[in-house]
Amino acid sequence: MCMTEILIPYGKKEIKICIPAKNLIKFIEPKVLQADFKLEEEIIKEALENPIHSRPLSEISRYKKNATILVSDITRPCPSYKFLPYIIDELIKGGIKKIDIIFGLGMHRKHSYEEQVKLVGSYACNYANLIDFEIEKCKNIGETKFKTPIDIYEKVLKTEFLIVTGNIEYHYFAGYSGGAKAVMPGVSSRNSVQANHSMMLEDSSVAGNFYTNHVRQDIEEIGKIVGIDFLFNVILDDNKKIIAAVSGANNIAFIEGVKIYDSIYRIEAEEKADIVITSPGGYPKDINLYQAQKALDNVKEIVKENGSIIFVASCLEGFGDDIFCEWMNDAKNFNKLYRKIKQNFVLGGHKAVAISKILKQAKVYLYSEFSKSETEKMGFYKLDDLQEYINFVLKKNNDLKIAVIPHGRFIKYKANSYFN
Repeated sequence: MCMTEILIPYGKKEIKICIPAKNLIKFIEPKVLQADFKLEEEIIKEALENPIHSRPLSEISRYKKNATILVSDITRPCPSYKFLPYIIDELIKGGIKKIDIIFGLGMHRKHSYEEQVKLVGSYACNYANLIDFEIEKCKNIGETKFKTPIDIYEKVLKTEFLIVTGNIEYHYFAGYSGGAKAVMPGVSSRNSVQANHSMMLEDSSVAGNFYTNHVRQDIEEIGKIVGIDFLFNVILDDNKKIIAAVSGANNIAFIEGVKIYDSIYRIEAEEKADIVITSPGGYPKDINLYQAQKALDNVKEIVKENGSIIFVASCLEGFGDDIFCEWMNDAKNFNKLYRKIKQNFVLGGHKAVAISKILKQAKVYLYSEFSKSETEKMGFYKLDDLQEYINFVLKKNNDLKIAVIPHGRFIKYKANSYFN
């Protein structure tokens, strides 16, 4: 029997599983499977030297007294430390004397100083002030056409020159990460984020949809009103290596980045799976269930009704959010949670609703650091040995179709159309 070995990321390690080739579902890959082989330094420099719909960073920042760079927090895979030296050099060349780097925490926990240094690198530490977003220090500057209050961190509003950074990938209800998401939810108030995220219940709020996705368009409007002066976004491979980058005017440069990302990563399946095995991609994406949940949502389309999902996520830091933890107590009761969130949208609760909806469709086995009792209380089934379970189910039914998505990427069932 021809066996296929597959490595599944888990925390900071990988778990090897073996599955008969005949049982594996094949995916329709995009024509461009990977970017041209280039050094990361070359990709970063090339993007900065060829900004989209913008003059070079050193030119447009000239005569400004200060600049602020928004960067991702520790729950994101974005390797800010790799590109920040080049951005900082451009700002210094433009005459900028004061640079603040603000970590877009959104609703996430604050960093230790050691974590901040690790995220941005020693070079950035020598030239910039490192600041965690302070959610209690937001100022309202209006509202969007969707009635979302625009409450933004006051330090961001005071800066003379604003740069957003991040990595582009599929997002389960905002369409894509990156771009103006550095502002919303990165440095926005809880009220603002709740108003924006409440639109996730709409049918158009799905991964891969940009233009008709109200969540995403609300984010774009906020970015425009706040005034993003320059964007730098990267695209990563499964090893978190930079394989493409874009810079320039938001959102024109961001849309070009989305096109590049789609050309590399948009994947379809011609058939649905009896069992889907997926992981968020290891640390830091599986640092807690709040973050890891996105990978679970990304594969929901290709599992058969009443099929199974094996969700491999360390969740070393547990739930990652107290409200989310509380709502997960009722994850087995979708109707209750759905009525609850329709009456009063609550951040944290929204992720529990998304998980609960999947539990209605499929049986979910969780391989994680959660105990058996914690796992079952959430409506999952505790799994202690991946290979043993795979061998067990195949022994019962040797014709099962299995889909393996090691990095939790968005997989589209071909029979369904995209919204964008």
